[in-house]
Amino acid sequence: MDEIISAVLSEDTSARDFAGLRLPESYRGAVVLREDVPMFEGMSSAQKDPRKSLHLRDVPVPMPAAGEALVAVMASSVNYNTVWSSIFEPLPTFGFLERYARLSPDTARHDLPYHVLGSDLAGVVLRTGPGVNRWRPGDRVVAHCLSVELESADGHGDTMLDPEQRIWGFETNFGGLAQFALVKANQLMPKAEHLTWEEAAAPGLVNSTAYRQLVSRNGAQMKQGDNVLIWGASGGLGSYATQLALAGGATPICVVSSEQKAEICRRMGAEAVIDRGAEGYRFWKDEHTQDPKEWKRFGKRIRELTGGDDVDIVFEHPGRETFGASVYVTRKGGTIVTCASTSGFRHEYDNRYLWMSLKRIIGSHFANYREAWEANRLVVKGRIHPTVSKVYPLEETGQAAHDVHRNLHQGKVGVLCLAPHEGLGVRDHALRARHLTAINRFREGQAHSS
Repeated sequence: MDEIISAVLSEDTSARDFAGLRLPESYRGAVVLREDVPMFEGMSSAQKDPRKSLHLRDVPVPMPAAGEALVAVMASSVNYNTVWSSIFEPLPTFGFLERYARLSPDTARHDLPYHVLGSDLAGVVLRTGPGVNRWRPGDRVVAHCLSVELESADGHGDTMLDPEQRIWGFETNFGGLAQFALVKANQLMPKAEHLTWEEAAAPGLVNSTAYRQLVSRNGAQMKQGDNVLIWGASGGLGSYATQLALAGGATPICVVSSEQKAEICRRMGAEAVIDRGAEGYRFWKDEHTQDPKEWKRFGKRIRELTGGDDVDIVFEHPGRETFGASVYVTRKGGTIVTCASTSGFRHEYDNRYLWMSLKRIIGSHFANYREAWEANRLVVKGRIHPTVSKVYPLEETGQAAHDVHRNLHQGKVGVLCLAPHEGLGVRDHALRARHLTAINRFREGQAHSS
């Protein structure tokens, strides 16, 4: 493994050198185990601790099949799907692996008693399988997490509609929270060369997801002048939605849970910020009953910040806790675009505020190939910046997932895999110098707030 790390860190290693590197028989990965699936039975989601279920294990190195690539992972990051996998909700991911294994002898490799997690990576291509022409050993890459078979016409217009669409590292094995990862070659995209490994690994899943939700014709089709309500605006997903709104000429109304997180939004350039903790919004009277008076109070506060306007778009991802309020505060003819449901999958809202006001709810899930590339292009050009607030070593992936599960993070939580320390991987120093303040704002925001 030291030989591979040295090759990646050297400026003189050629593609031929990378192709000639000897691969080890095993690598270290953050895994959940099939035998642990019952460990949290009878416990609430909040009680389940990823530190108990996520293990670091040495596992065999998989060789790339046709159309695949093996990548040396320098850094990765934690997404909420890592949390779901680690607490076996809404169901254990081993069922996904079993179904995938039925497709072919190649996919059968994914059905194992362990699941290597992770849906982000930044690293270097080590090997490619037959039929891979664009990528070569030594290419510095990031990966989006869309895995599809492309054998059905249903996915040819929008690859997210492929009947065999999966999220790599969640519904497939050999994910990015590891020293090596196995991906389809069409998941690979160029690494932004002004970013470090840990910074480059952060945007993949969340930036693409936010792009489809807000910008794409498959989402809300945000335009200049729109007012966009963004829940969790300093978090891993919301921080990219905030940046996309600002870059696209819209006005983000950022909803956060603390003054520290509000300050981070202001440092991104947002002016309209609502601190839920300080203003005390309680959208549920109890477990079964929502409080419309709180929806109205929330809507009034939004209009104070927008000069009297309701929001054109609501960027929804908390789910159950906020969905009723989201439908209520959207303007007539406006759009609620939803992905995930971190506070609960069963949403409740008053349908009168939807149908009588001609509002739309759009379901959104990750991004298709084109959307992922467009989102990454904004990162490569320095228009959208990474939002890394803290970085853990691979050995502490369980703690990193715990932080995300408990909402103790701002932006993304990074994980160093083969990279020996933070700060490595930058080649375009001129572009980095132009954007250094924006790149560092999350950590500066934390220091300023504390």
